[in-house]
Amino acid sequence: MKQFNFLLLVLLGLNLTAQNVTLDYYLPDNLNYDPNIPKPADVIGHEVGEWHVTHDKLVFYMQQLAAASDRITLEDRGKTFEGRPILLLTITSPKNHQNIESIREQHLELSNGNGNTNTSDMPVVVYQGFSIHGNEPSGSNAALAYAYYLAAAQGSEFEAMLDDMVVLLDPSFNPDGLQRFAYWANTNKSINLNPDSNDREYSEVWPGGRTNHYWFDMNRDWLPVQLPESRARIATFHKWLPNILTDHHEMGTNSTFFFQPGEPSRVNPLTPHINQDLTREIGTYHAKALDKIGSLYYSEENYDDYYYGKGSTFPDVNGSIGILFEQGSSRGHIQESENGILTFPFTIRNQFTTALSTIEAAKNMRTKLLDYQQKFYADMKTEVGRNRTKAIVFGDSKDASKTYHLAEILNRHQIKFHELANDVTISGKQYKKGASYVVPMDQKNPKLIQAMFEKRTTFKDSLFYDVSAWTFPLAFNVDYANLSSLSNAGPEVTDFQAPKGGVNQKSNYAYLFEWHEYYTPKALNKITSKGLRAKVAKSPFTLEGKTYDYGTIMVPVQNQKLDADQLYNFLNKIAQESQIQLTAVSTGLTRGIDLGSNDFDPIRKQKVAILVGDGIRSYDAGEVWHLFDTRYDMKITKLDTRDFDDVDLDRYTDLILPSGWSSNLLNKEGADKIKAWVKDGGTVIGYRTAVDWFKKNEFIKVDAKKDTLVAKNIPFDQKNDFTGAQVTGGAIFETKIDRSHPINYGYKNDLLALFRNTNIYLKPEKNSYDNPIQYTSDPLLSGYISEENAELIKNSVPFKVKRLGKGRVILFTDNTNFRAFWYGTNKLLMNAIFFGGIM
Repeated sequence: MKQFNFLLLVLLGLNLTAQNVTLDYYLPDNLNYDPNIPKPADVIGHEVGEWHVTHDKLVFYMQQLAAASDRITLEDRGKTFEGRPILLLTITSPKNHQNIESIREQHLELSNGNGNTNTSDMPVVVYQGFSIHGNEPSGSNAALAYAYYLAAAQGSEFEAMLDDMVVLLDPSFNPDGLQRFAYWANTNKSINLNPDSNDREYSEVWPGGRTNHYWFDMNRDWLPVQLPESRARIATFHKWLPNILTDHHEMGTNSTFFFQPGEPSRVNPLTPHINQDLTREIGTYHAKALDKIGSLYYSEENYDDYYYGKGSTFPDVNGSIGILFEQGSSRGHIQESENGILTFPFTIRNQFTTALSTIEAAKNMRTKLLDYQQKFYADMKTEVGRNRTKAIVFGDSKDASKTYHLAEILNRHQIKFHELANDVTISGKQYKKGASYVVPMDQKNPKLIQAMFEKRTTFKDSLFYDVSAWTFPLAFNVDYANLSSLSNAGPEVTDFQAPKGGVNQKSNYAYLFEWHEYYTPKALNKITSKGLRAKVAKSPFTLEGKTYDYGTIMVPVQNQKLDADQLYNFLNKIAQESQIQLTAVSTGLTRGIDLGSNDFDPIRKQKVAILVGDGIRSYDAGEVWHLFDTRYDMKITKLDTRDFDDVDLDRYTDLILPSGWSSNLLNKEGADKIKAWVKDGGTVIGYRTAVDWFKKNEFIKVDAKKDTLVAKNIPFDQKNDFTGAQVTGGAIFETKIDRSHPINYGYKNDLLALFRNTNIYLKPEKNSYDNPIQYTSDPLLSGYISEENAELIKNSVPFKVKRLGKGRVILFTDNTNFRAFWYGTNKLLMNAIFFGGIM
């Protein structure tokens, strides 16, 4: 019967393409609707699903809807990188709106850990979000019809539901991506809709609409919260602590519809078992609703609940229920699929239907969900009392800014932390007051803290939908330790401020700053861009009672384009902007290399370009663009692969080749062009799969370790599991570093954690000094790696540098800029750029 209904719907879908789809196609037919509430077509000029809604039209409709309905308040929570509003609709009964702040405060009492709040008359809170991937648009288009439904539906039963519920509606998790994709789909739409999958409509140009402005997959940013859209929704989440959060996505065109739970063996161990039971119970409502309209679906397959940085999993570590929806995508307006002709309205209808089934489940399971949330936090309070770890200390005695940015994540998640009472040494690591914090475990959600700080290397399953490790102190390269008491804790941080920078006094001789602080590249770039001379120390030295490390920057006062007063004022300004401390010195005589030594090398202004476009992985390119543009305030030129033949490379000192599809990166002419430029003095920096391209085009000789694994006694139906177990989807590994090598300037420890999501393992060079970064003999710190790959990575090297003529070829097998929160290795790229010439 299901298949018959589905085929009937497909045939109807063909007919729907020949005429406008009305709102009635989506709405339940057993309700009346308030005629005073504007329908989407009345405002945006077309029916839902007739065109792909652009974000500006989506915003305009939500504004008009809120103005017409006393069930809705509209909040602008900030702006995207492109200046689009990040909207939130709070939808409930007019009676609840009059008392909304009291309802919110009462709801938050569930998380106080006392477990004695009466939930019998308390509204349930549901946060529903759509299309975090902009080219998965059925969610945001469904939000048009769904918001209308919530505003206009009438009837005593419906209105009673609104009395018992607060809906937080986020119509577009990704405004910039949605706008980009809607433009593509609409500009390629024909009057005669064409389902041929070869049509241009179904093949976006690079980078596509999935990502935000800087090409980030924002569905990986719920835990790190590095992007403005993420920060808005995380603020809303913690402001309300919703009982259910839904995340509406799309998947491949030949798929049907998925709802959670996912694979039972791929659930994070910190997630309570009852969470999955409740998720499964909610799923019965989705199944019933989709059965009713004849849509095929599946559950408990493919997708997991492991990485807490995803929208459907983040709620699970916060006493909420996260629900992932995945709809087979039409990608445009109508497309062929294995399940028949797939129309855009059909995909919207499935998303709309499961939005309704979500609130039906929330209504019927209201007290069960509220009681679960209350028990979650009560259990946390009990567990923390049994835990021998009473606090975590973290910090970097040489880098207050990096420490600050990790604490910033805690602050955004409303995790309390304290100043360090006094400088202290723990397990051989120095923690400095002002550059370290203490996080007590006895607070609202210690499970969330554990999720951020723990290391895990054993797992029930060997397959992961995303990364298997994200340990924040390793990502930030800060020291950290578990504490058995709060004796090192100072006052709680209530006025959270970024570190201050400046120059200690005016000098007529020179200024010095160590390279340890996170924003030193920002300062150095401003110095060289001003046309000022600066040099880098290749050896440590001691001057006027202070010891300076490898990579210290020296700015002499004499023979500069600014006089002594102007130079002091300029350096003081950039020190403040870069949150670093500059020290004025009055002599060049040191213990070690003197300031006039040839072991100080001059630094020239860097002009950096990055290859983007077809053949390049947009995520990797976007991470670099974002790093330069938003962190270091440096210009970077994006060179499109389509235009590369016409580019004059002599304008640039450095060219970055992000990971991509090496066979499609550039042709032989392009490779020869880069090679000639390097021989004339340029520096080319390649990441991950660029290793293969460099090797193929004879830029550098590399010797890779190869896996010889062969499947034995593996049946065909286990083939995917066998090959999937060899994927290193994202784990953290330990390297030993040579701090005297320029690639490692600014690192104070001899060990450095690297993030890795490739299986490229390079053999070390014969000479030890040519292996400045090398994996240890037992490198796994956190995450999953197969036994076979665990052997290959031992003592391999993730970094190579070779001279080619006057220039340099630099390779990284790992992503040093992963998802904007891997602060700890960002400096490796900046070292390659500023100091590549002395490597």
